Amino acid sequence: MNFLAHAFLSGDNPELLLGNFIADTVKGKQAELYTLEVAKGIKLHRLIDSYTDTHNVVAETKTRLRPKYRKFAPVIADIFYDHFLASRFEVYAEEPLAPYTQKVYSIVSASLHLLPERMKYTFDHMQRHNWLLGYAELEGIGRALTGMSRRASFASGMETAVHELEENYTLYAAEFNAFFPELIKYVEEVKPSL
Repeated sequence: MNFLAHAFLSGDNPELLLGNFIADTVKGKQAELYTLEVAKGIKLHRLIDSYTDTHNVVAETKTRLRPKYRKFAPVIADIFYDHFLASRFEVYAEEPLAPYTQKVYSIVSASLHLLPERMKYTFDHMQRHNWLLGYAELEGIGRALTGMSRRASFASGMETAVHELEENYTLYAAEFNAFFPELIKYVEEVKPSL
C-alpha cells in the first residue's frame, strides 16, 4: 500500500497517522526516538506492509506486473491500489477525498520537525502537487509513476505502467476490491495490540 492507504488505515489518531506516514524513512530502532503513538504508527505501517506483501491476491497483481517491471512490480502494485482507494474513497470513508487529503497534509505539516530529512523533501512535493488527491485519476497515477521512474537508479519502465493499468483496469480493480476489505479487517484486529 502507498501513502493514501497507510494514512487512511490509521483512523482518527493523528500521531498514529504520522508514524504510519513516515515509516518508510524511519529505519530499525529509530522508531524509539518518537512518542509512543508515533512509534505505534510506524509499527502499524510495517504490519500493513508485511500483510500486503504476503497476501495471495496482491501476489497475483505483482505476478502480472513482474515480467515487464521486475523488481518494481510491488511498488507499482502499491500505486495501483492507492488509485482504487482514491477513486472509490467514499465507499470506505465517511468523508470525500479532497477534504480528507487536506486533513492529512495538515497533520503532517504540524509535525514537520519530526520528519526525517528524506520525508520532508517527499512531503513538500506531495503537498505542492497534491499527490493524494491526484491518485484518484489515471493522469495523477501516470505522474506519480513517471516521478518514481525518474528517481530510480536505472531504467525501471515505471512511467509506462499507467498504460498497463488502463488496459487491465477491471482486473486490477477486482483484485483491489477482494484484498482491501481483508486488509481493513486485519488492521482492526492488530491496532489494539500495537
